[in-house]
Amino acid sequence: MTAAPLPAPDVTDRSFWASDRVVEALVPTEATADAERGTPWPQTLASQYARFFRDGDRSVYEAKVAARHARLTRATLAALLDPHADRVDEVVDGVLLLCEQSSWCWAAHDDTYTRFGRVTPTVTEPHLDLGAGEVAAQLAWIDHLLGPVLDERAPGVRWRIRLETQARVLRPFTERRDWWWLGVDHPIMNWSPWIQGNVLAANLALEEDPDRRRAVTALVAAGITAYWASLPADGGVDEGYSYWWQGAARALEAQDLLRYAGIEPEPAALERIHATIAFPHSMHLGGDWYVNVADSVARPLATWPWNVVYAWALRVGDGAAARHAAARRGLPGGLFDERASLARAVRMLSDAAWAEAPTAASPLVGRAHFPATGVAVARSTPGSARGLAVSVKGGHNDENHNHVDVGSVVVALDGVPVVVDAGKPTYRAGTFGPDRYDLWMVRGDWHNVPRIRGVEQAPGEQFRARGFDVSDGGAPGPRVWRARLDLGAAYPVDGLVRWWRETTLDPDADTVTVEDSWRFSDAAPPASSASAAGATAWHWLLAGDVALSPGRAQVRFTPDGGPARARVLSLTWDPDAVDAELDVRELDDPELSAVWGERLTRLRLTARTEAPSGTFRVTMRPTGSVPQEVA
Repeated sequence: MTAAPLPAPDVTDRSFWASDRVVEALVPTEATADAERGTPWPQTLASQYARFFRDGDRSVYEAKVAARHARLTRATLAALLDPHADRVDEVVDGVLLLCEQSSWCWAAHDDTYTRFGRVTPTVTEPHLDLGAGEVAAQLAWIDHLLGPVLDERAPGVRWRIRLETQARVLRPFTERRDWWWLGVDHPIMNWSPWIQGNVLAANLALEEDPDRRRAVTALVAAGITAYWASLPADGGVDEGYSYWWQGAARALEAQDLLRYAGIEPEPAALERIHATIAFPHSMHLGGDWYVNVADSVARPLATWPWNVVYAWALRVGDGAAARHAAARRGLPGGLFDERASLARAVRMLSDAAWAEAPTAASPLVGRAHFPATGVAVARSTPGSARGLAVSVKGGHNDENHNHVDVGSVVVALDGVPVVVDAGKPTYRAGTFGPDRYDLWMVRGDWHNVPRIRGVEQAPGEQFRARGFDVSDGGAPGPRVWRARLDLGAAYPVDGLVRWWRETTLDPDADTVTVEDSWRFSDAAPPASSASAAGATAWHWLLAGDVALSPGRAQVRFTPDGGPARARVLSLTWDPDAVDAELDVRELDDPELSAVWGERLTRLRLTARTEAPSGTFRVTMRPTGSVPQEVA
């Protein structure tokens, strides 16, 4: 008997697709799919595609693409539950719409304009990007899952799937080996495993030439191995928590397909896997909040496939990672997210170990440090979201999805960030172009770092942290955690010798303290007047309602209209040293407002005098009673 091309039961396995567990899990999906059937499908229009090249907007086109994918995923799952003619026809309609779509590439990634001066797809030169890979994988999984009923109901559809996937994805993958995401003249990053994992799925399900199938599988295996080698040995990801799911997790899924095809990870790759499995739970603050750096978001807007983490955690023996994954399983909407992919939904549904995973509580680790990327996290009460948690960012200012944020500090109270990093904006044309560092949420002035003598941190790998040291214990108590780094090299400021930032978490005093100490050389130019544009200022980006008084700011953040008894975080400083002002930033970006609400507020503390050396300290502590629902 020939093995199935992909590791999930197809429509002929009625004992699985008609089982009570699967039927119950898909009740909402089935209802939505039935309501959508007979209504117009989301349409991707040429004018929407062209907008990226005309005015920089990519969201309208990509939203239509995502909506089409999501509907086809729901239609496929409904047909798997009950493959009657109307449901199968709905899938066929969605498949043919994709096959007739001029480009599977997202406009923001297409080189049609730079190569040919066109704002519409060049169909003879298909571009292999994230979007093309996603379509190919979705079609491959549909072909595997519904192949017999597609042949019966719509002969020719599977031939069309193979024709289009060969032309748009499989041939470009082998005939062009200069794709930048393979690491050609560009560091390997999350695109590499994301695209190659989707190529592999298409190859296993749709490639009929056994020699080519073996060759493509071998290329992908080498590519995934290269990705693991690109990760630091400590398992950190400079793109942050959100992009862990689109990089490391994509590589884990590709590794699963490779294992299914008979290729095991190499020992060095397995070491990287073991290390990076700890990254998601190490970034966990509490509830659905995570430490975010670069273009990560602090509160995920999608449901991630925690079954992948669970399976690999068990495989490599990381009990904490397995417990955290299992804790995510019971959350509302925790099954799967049609916006992610059909493959992720089906593999989660068919994962028997995940279905039987015991209830668990998140480990909420007390300390985590990823030296290679310069990220450190600590909480006052290990194993609980109660109290304070703090993260410190080192690294440099040319990382993947980089923000200008060396030395930035995030502080959470009772599991919810209050001193925050704004995170990922809605992507547009300028997001990754020469104007990226004009975006307010990317600039240093809107991160929790100082502006030194009127100068922001600068982008570039040479602008980096020096001497990042993390330690536990010592004065004033054995439980005190501290992170110390020199920010001086992150600023193009003449004569700046050192700018030490020491962040301290003292669980016994229930405080986080951030102390900056600096020194300029004797030959440094004289400082500008503190009233001029050349003043030094400390910035703190705050979520929620902020009340300012002399030497104090009190911040109350209750996301989603949370409990009224939520505690307040107080920031205090020497009122004689600085002038304090609040800058309110109304959020008109839907991705930012979905996380933070209507606004963020920057506390700006401007030095009254400039000195060649000195120290400035901000102390943060909670006030009020601890909410009972905080674990």
